[in-house]
Amino acid sequence: MNLPRIGKTAEDLLAELARLTEHDLPVRGGQVTSYVYDTGRPEVHDAAARAYAAMLEVNCLDPTAFPSIVEMEKQVVGAVADLLGGGHGIFTSGGTESIMLAVKAARDAASRPRPNLVLPVTAHPAFHKAAHYLGVEVRPVPVDLGTFKADVRAVSAAMDEDTVLVVASAPSYPQGVIDPVGEIAAIAAEAGVFCHVDACVGGWLLPWLREAGADVPPFDLSVPGVTSISCDLHKFGYAPKGASVVLFADPAMRRRAYFASAAWPGYTIINATVQSSRSAGPLGGAWATLQALGREGYVELGRATLEAADRLRAGLAGIGGLRVLGSGSTLVAFTSDDVDVFVLADEARARGWFLQPQLSYAGIPANLHITVTGVTLAGVDAMLKVIAESAEAARRLGPPVVPDGLVELITGLDLDALDDATFAELAASVGVDLRPGSGQPRMAVVNAVLDALPAELREAILVRFLSVIYG
Repeated sequence: MNLPRIGKTAEDLLAELARLTEHDLPVRGGQVTSYVYDTGRPEVHDAAARAYAAMLEVNCLDPTAFPSIVEMEKQVVGAVADLLGGGHGIFTSGGTESIMLAVKAARDAASRPRPNLVLPVTAHPAFHKAAHYLGVEVRPVPVDLGTFKADVRAVSAAMDEDTVLVVASAPSYPQGVIDPVGEIAAIAAEAGVFCHVDACVGGWLLPWLREAGADVPPFDLSVPGVTSISCDLHKFGYAPKGASVVLFADPAMRRRAYFASAAWPGYTIINATVQSSRSAGPLGGAWATLQALGREGYVELGRATLEAADRLRAGLAGIGGLRVLGSGSTLVAFTSDDVDVFVLADEARARGWFLQPQLSYAGIPANLHITVTGVTLAGVDAMLKVIAESAEAARRLGPPVVPDGLVELITGLDLDALDDATFAELAASVGVDLRPGSGQPRMAVVNAVLDALPAELREAILVRFLSVIYG
């Protein structure tokens, strides 16, 4: 970036911003079925944006300097605690940070020489990230390939004297399934091990679905043995990114999540989160969203998402060759035995709809994921029509053509020996243009190649993609 000699006007900057976002996925309207959460109520998002802007320059680093953040955080965290069985919480930047703090607290409180955490293969990679940063071993266990729920016996068998945390999801993201939280928490409690429920997706959704008539099993801090829980407000709380809460049953565990340092001659260091300086904008946006919607607003959104998810599952079952995986909440995943789902996703994208591809793993087939939000109900018939058309087109096209020997070539490569320019040439050989401004490539071939590789090699390839994109 060349810094302009003379500052630009707001009008010029907004025009440039419009150009830069030309190829971005739309954040409103429901045609992007992951990453964004839309109530379908513009006035709510507008209120959140105004509150976000009003708090943008307030620094959460020192709550004694800005007492507004203490009051707002107590209100936001208190609302989550009221909904999820009580507890003592921290407002964070997102689910990954909430999970990071939960793992830190468990590691520090348990104080084991070789700490490990036990989790289902469907648990979010944020746990792997936290474990990587915090020096904790990850012990993944299988799920039932019919229900996609965690195998309780496998969880029990994986635990030992160094286990500091056991994880359950409510729901797990890939198939939207709630793990047997009560059983997992019970075996953890019997062993004297902390138990975290990852309710980043479901924490601010499942209670409203229950009020709307859904059968939702107990999953929160009211369940004996559950010691912490994470809940994202920028998902089904519909707040602006990034807004999440982690709750601890015991206030002493919350203190374990904090970081303090007095080993320097500067200002006092006490952080509740991984970050130090951080804008209070997300806190203001979350506070405003909760206030703008209220209980009745969230119950109404819960009813709408529940109806949309039911109609979507029924509609998918009626499209030849497609089948739904699991019977989750408002996260819907589907696959096919005779249609390539990666090609289907590209065809849907060409028709203006983004369906999120998920690679095969641990016996779970490659599939497409749809997060049903408050705005989905109004467009569910249009979505099903596009999926049916895209499935038929994918059936005619057949699987993506992967150049002969490409998978074997990649498997044998020393990726660390390739510079970014060479890797970009390799990507171009399968039709992926990674140059800035090139727009969204068709991804079926890329996903097919990734799907054929082991997880560790997929990770290495993804790191190189990111490196090339950012230059």
